[in-house]
Amino acid sequence: VQTADEQILPGGTAYITDAGMTGPSRSVIGLDVDTAIERFRTQIPVHYKMARGNCQLDGVSVGVQTETGKADFIRRIHIEQK
Repeated sequence: VQTADEQILPGGTAYITDAGMTGPSRSVIGLDVDTAIERFRTQIPVHYKMARGNCQLDGVSVGVQTETGKADFIRRIHIEQK
């Protein structure tokens, strides 16, 4: 989940805490949920299975001034597969 705290800092740096992920929407960072929970609960290594299903793409787009190298905008990107 994106943090939605994107901003341009006073010195011109574009900032976001977490830009999100790319992969299956119903997953644990792209992995099968049940497998990830089992590993967390038991602390026993298990073979991860990739999650299946509709995917999403998250990220940011940043505009940078060529003269100064400072950011002039930052926009979140979130695209869901339907």
